[in-house]
Order: sequence, then structure tokens, then C-alpha cells
Amino acid sequence: MAIHLFAFLAIVLYLAAAGGLARPLLGGGQPLARSALALAGSAVLIHAGILLGMHRGALDLHFFAALSLIACVVSAITLLVNLNRPVAALGVIVFPLAALLLGIDSYAAPTTAPLPMGWQIKLHVTVALLAYSVLSIAAVLAILLAVQERALRHRQFGPWLRALPPLTLTESLLFRLIAAGFVLLTLTLVTGALFIGNLFGQHLVHKTVLSIVAWLIFGALLFGRWRYGWRGRSAVNLTLVGMALLVLAFFGTKAVLELILHRTA
Repeated sequence: MAIHLFAFLAIVLYLAAAGGLARPLLGGGQPLARSALALAGSAVLIHAGILLGMHRGALDLHFFAALSLIACVVSAITLLVNLNRPVAALGVIVFPLAALLLGIDSYAAPTTAPLPMGWQIKLHVTVALLAYSVLSIAAVLAILLAVQERALRHRQFGPWLRALPPLTLTESLLFRLIAAGFVLLTLTLVTGALFIGNLFGQHLVHKTVLSIVAWLIFGALLFGRWRYGWRGRSAVNLTLVGMALLVLAFFGTKAVLELILHRTA
């Protein structure tokens, strides 16, 4: 019961933070940035506490628990990004999704027990979660960049467009996140090769192959940016394709195994 109450509080805080950040996007005046980020910070802390309480302080990678965990990490990174370079629209998208996934895990998902893991697997999983979270934010930024470019081409200068940072700053932040995510994804593959006995075993082959292909795509994008100055639509498309492959690698496999075949992923 206590966890349900705390979950409700975190959901309200997430939504209130998103509402505060959304004001200028809807033509409602200046953003309540400090207040909104403070609300979101409180929500993230409560969310983390709920995950520790519900899942016994361990890494629970069952489908809905993993979604909630990644939502918490993505929200925390979104806060850090906004402290460094405010992008209100990022929180407007991320925080309601975090509220939704927390609600599903807290109120609708079946109760699960975390699977035992050695420190090596915990290290691999932690790095993988960070890589996935950073690249998820990059994917959201890529979508914002595409919307921003399209609006500028069609001269749609609404209040929401004026509230976004300049296009060059959004693009610069996108590539910084992709670079950080690429390093973390590289470490994920390296720790997987070192600590997992058979990366191409029956239950891991899809994750491994799709993750490697995603790694190649993000690597090609960074090389193309450095060597040929890739930007705009090319950057957006490659970012979204790479992220889609990572979603399939992790959650696609888990969804089939856990929700359809009722087996542990």
C-alpha cells in the first residue's frame, strides 16, 4: 500500500514537472524551469526508492520492471541534460512516459523476484542500461530536431518553436549524447564478451546481433559526422534506426519470451 501511495506521488510530480516545462511550448509564457526540474528531481528520487523497495534492492530485469528502471534512469539523465543545456521539450516527452511506465510497474505488472546475478553480470547490465538510456534521449532529440527542421522549412513559427533551443545547439547536443552512448554501448559489448559465456546462445543471439548492428550504425554516424559533416535528416534517420534496433534487441526479445512464451528472458 505504501509503495502504491509513493508511486502515485511520483506520477503526479512527473506530470506536474512536464506541465511546467510545457508552458512556453503551448504559448503560456515563460517556463517554470527551476520549479519543474525540482519536481522532476523529487519524482526521480521517489521512483528510485520504489524500485529499491519493490525489487528488493536488486536489478530486476523482468519486462515491466526493466521498463520502469530505464524510465527512471532516462529521467535522471534528462535532468542532468537540462541543467547543462535547457531543452524543455525533452522533459515534456520523457517525464510523462516515466509516469506511465512507473504506473504500469506499480499497479498492473505481475510481482516478480529479481534473478540472481554475479558482479560481472551486474556490471554488464549497468553499463547496458546507461547506454540504452543515453541513446534513448538522443533518439528523442533526433525527433525534436526533425520536427524543428520541418517547421523551419515550412515557416511554421509557432510559440513552441520559439521555445526550443537553436537548431545548431540541439544538433550539437544530439551528437554529444550519441558519442557518449556509443562509448557505453562499446563497453556493453566488451563486458558481454568477457563475462557472458555464450553471447550467441539460443536466448542471446538476437540481442547480440541486433546490438552489434546498432553499434555499427552509431559508429558510422559518428564517423560520417567527423569526416563528411553529416547532419540533418541523415543524422536523424540513422539515430532512429540504431535506437529501433536496440529496442528490438532488448525489449522485443523480452516481450516475446516473457509475455507470449512465459519464459524468462
